[in-house]
Amino acid sequence: MLKKGDKSTIRAWAMYDWANSAYALTITSAIFPGFYEAITSDKDAAGNVVIDYVQNSYGIVNTSLYSYAIAAGFLIVALIAPLLSGMADYSDSKKRYMKFFCYLGAVSCAGLYWFSMDNIWLGMSLVALACIGFSGSIIFYNAFLPEIADPEDHDRVSALGFSMGYIGSVLLLLWNLSMLIVPDLYFDVQGMAAQIGAEQGIGLEMATTEALSYYSDKGCRISFLSVGIWWALFAQITFLKLPDRAYKKKITNDVILNGYREVRKVFNEIKSTVRLRRYLIAFFLYNTGVQTVMFMAANFAAKEIKRKGPNGEDLPFEMQNLIITILIIQLVGIIGAYLFSFLSKKFGNIRALKIAVIYWVLLTVAAYFVVYEFWFYVLAAGVGMVMGGVQALSRSTYSKLIPPTFDHASYFSFYNICYYIGTVVGTFGFGYILDITDNIRMSILLICIFFIAGLVMLYFVPKEEKVGLEAQAP
Repeated sequence: MLKKGDKSTIRAWAMYDWANSAYALTITSAIFPGFYEAITSDKDAAGNVVIDYVQNSYGIVNTSLYSYAIAAGFLIVALIAPLLSGMADYSDSKKRYMKFFCYLGAVSCAGLYWFSMDNIWLGMSLVALACIGFSGSIIFYNAFLPEIADPEDHDRVSALGFSMGYIGSVLLLLWNLSMLIVPDLYFDVQGMAAQIGAEQGIGLEMATTEALSYYSDKGCRISFLSVGIWWALFAQITFLKLPDRAYKKKITNDVILNGYREVRKVFNEIKSTVRLRRYLIAFFLYNTGVQTVMFMAANFAAKEIKRKGPNGEDLPFEMQNLIITILIIQLVGIIGAYLFSFLSKKFGNIRALKIAVIYWVLLTVAAYFVVYEFWFYVLAAGVGMVMGGVQALSRSTYSKLIPPTFDHASYFSFYNICYYIGTVVGTFGFGYILDITDNIRMSILLICIFFIAGLVMLYFVPKEEKVGLEAQAP
């Protein structure tokens, strides 16, 4: 019989955050977006795209295709989330389903090792499947929390998982970064340079550049493989400790469909409120902006941001620059989480959210004009300051606004669906605007519009819930 509060079980549960957060950092944020841009396009010496192989072959801008793959993955997640939530709530086989989605995500990440223009559709399918695997496994992972910890310990245990995820993902990213910055530690660069020089009849300097490019590509591919192995390997700690069948329940078709019924029920209940309804609309709008930044910022940097060379010439923004950007966001994010926790206590949740969203508006306006790496690093620090804080604050605000009920799980299932659909709308819209304008900076303006609309809606959230006829107002 499962005993709540068992420390070893809680630590094992938290290790799944350690395992899967490598996907969130390495695949979606730090390495794969830049690698994708490099594989699917060619740049001149100044970092300007001169050939877009995806656009030439399929009539779609390469970054747009990537954003559509992300949108497709999250659309599937949004559609099946109620089904998975129903299974998580009523099935005694949560671990089996969690394993399935875990391995789906891990294998998809590892499969990106073989990504190339020759199999671009397979690669984009793997991007979508990795997203489905990650999100699906998290639904079952979260469903274990009430079974392993008492309600008063949920915040502490969740924080432990977040901390483990942060540490694990950064450690793996640093190792991957070392392969790109100091390839000589892992590969025979000089030997490869000598071989290239002999075969092509070129000088040592040019041959070394060719060798470094080859091993940069190899290092990126190994990093995708490492994420898949890391995810599946460390998940075993979780799977070994979590119970197979904590409670004897029989899953039926009625139970499976219960998740969809619960979502419809919550939707109807929310329609009868004013405060919660308006807050959810605001959340949907500004969170669409947040998620689009999270998934598409690295592509923007790889395509648009430049470095200054020793003689003042423009140079491309390289992979290690992207990884440094992500590390800045991660480190500053720790400070930002504490900052917005302080602001929420001092000014209240809604006012703190207004401050955060105003900050996001300013950041996206600045991003439209940023060209060079120094200011992009400054922008990254600004994003880090508000990224984690606004997400944590949004969730805690929602928990305070939902009506008194024992059915918190259904309300949070609805919240998660809003999150998923917002990600679909944002990433698809980003790609579509880029496709029709061929200007990624116009897509940045779309993100800014989402933030402005969300901010305006926050000002219409009343301080107290309205009842009766007042609740019929939009």
